[in-house]
Amino acid sequence: MSLKLLLNGARGRMGVAIATIANDNGAEIVSACDAGDDPSIDITRCEAIIDFSYHEVTPSIAELAVANKLPLVIGTTGHTAEEKVRILGIVEGKIPVVWAGNYSVGVNTLNYLTRKAACILGERYEPEVLEMHHHHKKDAPSGTAERLIEILKDSYALNDEQVVHGREGLIGARPSKEIGVHAIRGGDIVGEHTVYFCGDGERIELTHRATDRKIFAQGAIRAAQWATHQKPGVYNMEDVLGLTD
Repeated sequence: MSLKLLLNGARGRMGVAIATIANDNGAEIVSACDAGDDPSIDITRCEAIIDFSYHEVTPSIAELAVANKLPLVIGTTGHTAEEKVRILGIVEGKIPVVWAGNYSVGVNTLNYLTRKAACILGERYEPEVLEMHHHHKKDAPSGTAERLIEILKDSYALNDEQVVHGREGLIGARPSKEIGVHAIRGGDIVGEHTVYFCGDGERIELTHRATDRKIFAQGAIRAAQWATHQKPGVYNMEDVLGLTD
């Protein structure tokens, strides 16, 4: 039986991708909305909500999900620190929420492998993150890169001040306790992320390249289906895939 969804951000790239593949992936879009629309239309028919919209909109969608006791999948990126705190305050302990910067199975495997590699390689290998996206993307670094940065910060016990976004000028030697982050924008690149572990005499590179947005759409639907069977809480895609140790 198909999972009945409210899709917020229906006219965006991800919204269109989800609508295109929904019926072949065990889901039905029974209500779709975008900026300026009323998302309460047909809400009583919905069993879960998927949000791929704008960062300013997510708090109101979270309130809608809580009011109707519906699981929520958040695929929107670019939230400010204040918006993240507000969203968590709305949903925590009330509904199951899957919140991820990327819903690709491959990317979440990259997350898992990044954590494992950092643990194995240790501080003798210096981490750098490079991400590439199309020229329409509005936020940088990407939500996927943000997740990789969080994994590296946790693995190397680093803080936000030790994350460097790009480099310019006479910056001196690279400190050992640092994560370099670099963003490229151009053309129609769907998404590419590489984590480098740079050591003396060798370098390890973990790369994921996306060529079709349907991989994210399939993952978001899978997350919504999974969330309908979970207790209230905030989860990520690694939880959905069982990649947590």
